[in-house]
Amino acid sequence: MPGGPELWIIVALVVVLFGGSRLPKIARNLGRAQGELKKGLAEGNADVNKDGDVVPDSGLASLPPSLLTSA
Repeated sequence: MPGGPELWIIVALVVVLFGGSRLPKIARNLGRAQGELKKGLAEGNADVNKDGDVVPDSGLASLPPSLLTSA
């Protein structure tokens, strides 16, 4: 994890590369993307909790039936 001086260098490089006028737009778009990601994850979790029958894939479906039966 970069410390104080390294962060200032990174900030300076970002300002030089993107320009001061574009930084608010970039930050706004990143914030919106983060919000959409959180919203999608929350909806996915709500679907799993609501259904209750969603089981993680254990890979057993790809095994031949002869291996799935106990002998």
